[in-house]
Amino acid sequence: MKQLKCLSILAGVAASALTGFIASASADELVLSSWLPPKHPLVTDVMEPWAAEVAKATDGRVTVRILPKPVGSPPEHFDLAAEGIVDITYGLHSFTRDDRFLRSRIGQFSFIANTATEGSKAYWDVYGGTLDAQGEHKGTKLLGLWVHGPGMFHNNQRKIEKPEDFAGLKIRTPGGYVADLSQELDIITQFMGPGEVYEKLSRGVIDGVTFPMEALQAFNLTDYTKYSMSLPGGFYNTSWFMVMNEDVWDGLSEEDQAAIDKISGEALAEMAGGVWDGADARAASYIADKDIDVYDAPAPVLEAVKELAAKHEATWAAAVAETGFDGTAALAEFRDKTGIKH
Repeated sequence: MKQLKCLSILAGVAASALTGFIASASADELVLSSWLPPKHPLVTDVMEPWAAEVAKATDGRVTVRILPKPVGSPPEHFDLAAEGIVDITYGLHSFTRDDRFLRSRIGQFSFIANTATEGSKAYWDVYGGTLDAQGEHKGTKLLGLWVHGPGMFHNNQRKIEKPEDFAGLKIRTPGGYVADLSQELDIITQFMGPGEVYEKLSRGVIDGVTFPMEALQAFNLTDYTKYSMSLPGGFYNTSWFMVMNEDVWDGLSEEDQAAIDKISGEALAEMAGGVWDGADARAASYIADKDIDVYDAPAPVLEAVKELAAKHEATWAAAVAETGFDGTAALAEFRDKTGIKH
C-alpha cells in the first residue's frame, strides 16, 4: 500500500510538470513545497524568513528552496515529506483523515487561546512535549508546530443568535474537530482547500466558512461575508506542522542539526503565532469599514458550543488514554498556559 500511495503521488507530480523543481541542486539544498498563496503571511513572514535563518545558522552549508508551486494537494503534504518526494513540507493535521495524528487534536478544540502566539507556544510545549508529537510524525523530523488565531464563524445568510440558527447553513470547514462540531449543530459541512473558498462562496455553493479573522482579507472574502461571530478562546482552531524527511535530516551533520533545531521548535512556534496575530489585527482594521457585523457569540450559542465541546474533549481524552497519555491533564495544562478559563 505504501508503494502504491507513493506512486500515486509521484504521478500527480509528473502531471503538474513540477518534476524539474523537485530534485535538489546539491546535497545541502533542501526543497520545501508550499501550497498557500505566495503572498500569504505564513509564506512571506514565516517560511521565507525561516529558510533565510537556516542558511545563516549553518553558515550556508544548508539552504532551503521554496517551490513556486506546490507538489500535490494540501492534504498530501505530510506524506510528500515522509515518502521523501520533497524534503520539507507544512500543513494542517486535520487535512489527514486517519487517526495517525490523534494527539494533535488538542490544538483544534474550542476555547484554547485568545491569541495565536499564546496558543502556538502552548501547543509546542504540550503536544510537542507532554503528548510526544514526534512519535505521531513517523518518517519525518518534526520542525515546528503552531495554531492560527481564534477560529471564527463567518456567513452571509444570518446572524447566529441561538443554536438553531446554524441549521442548514452550508459551511466550509478544514475537517477534523470543527467539522464534527458543526455537523452536530446541523450545519452542512463542506471540505475544500483554502484557495477554493472564494470561488465557492462567490457562487453561492457555500454560505460561509470557519476561518480566523485574517482569512477574510487574505482570501478576499469581504464582499461575500455579512456576519462574523467570535467566541472566547476560539470557536475552534487548526493545528499546523512543519516537517523534514527523516532520512534527509539524518544526512545532515550534527552541527547543522543543532543549528536548525535552535531556530525551529519553540522559536518557530512563537514566530508563526506572532505572524498570525499580526495578520488578524490587520484584517480587523481592514474590515472595520466593510458591511460586516462582527460580534461576540450570544450566551445561548456559547453554552451550546461549550456543551458539545466538552463531549468531544471527553471522547478524545478517552481515545488518547488508550495510547498511554492523559489527554484531560494535557488540556488543563494547555489552558493554564494560555489563561483560558473553561
